[in-house]
Amino acid sequence: MIILKKIFIILNIILILTLTGCSLGNNPTSKVEDLLSKYQMLDQDIKDEIEIVVTSEDLTEEQQNRYRKLLEKQYRNLTYEIKDEEEDGNKATITTQIEVLDYKKAITMTNSIYDNITNYSNEDYNDTKLDNLEAMKETVVYTIDFTLTKDIDGNWNLDSLDNDIIKKMQGMY
Repeated sequence: MIILKKIFIILNIILILTLTGCSLGNNPTSKVEDLLSKYQMLDQDIKDEIEIVVTSEDLTEEQQNRYRKLLEKQYRNLTYEIKDEEEDGNKATITTQIEVLDYKKAITMTNSIYDNITNYSNEDYNDTKLDNLEAMKETVVYTIDFTLTKDIDGNWNLDSLDNDIIKKMQGMY
């Protein structure tokens, strides 16, 4: 849960950076595409935030390297398809289907292994969790409704991402 909270904070920081940066188009769909492509391309903002998450965890150096690669793999392999765009005055909803690795399943497998074990080290648990995450090949498809609001200057801005959206992007919903 600590990892999810940290990633939630990081995604909100990235969203703010995205909202204040330049974009190729000023329409709701392009704003969502801009956000998702930042993840796929692992732009510097994303790499910086991954580094913050990785180094804030209680992991060995080797585990940090493994975890960094896993986060990069998740974002690089994220695929999406815009399904619908609805505009209503200053509000818009972009319905997007994403496909990500099913990291929730890997974490659930790890927790089920350790549910009946009472004496284990944090390092052992993290190694098992990383092993399961690295082995995960299954993907999961989610539908996300991104909402946007047009400001007084006519610019579309993504609304804050809620926890469910962030969990879906992480493959942890």
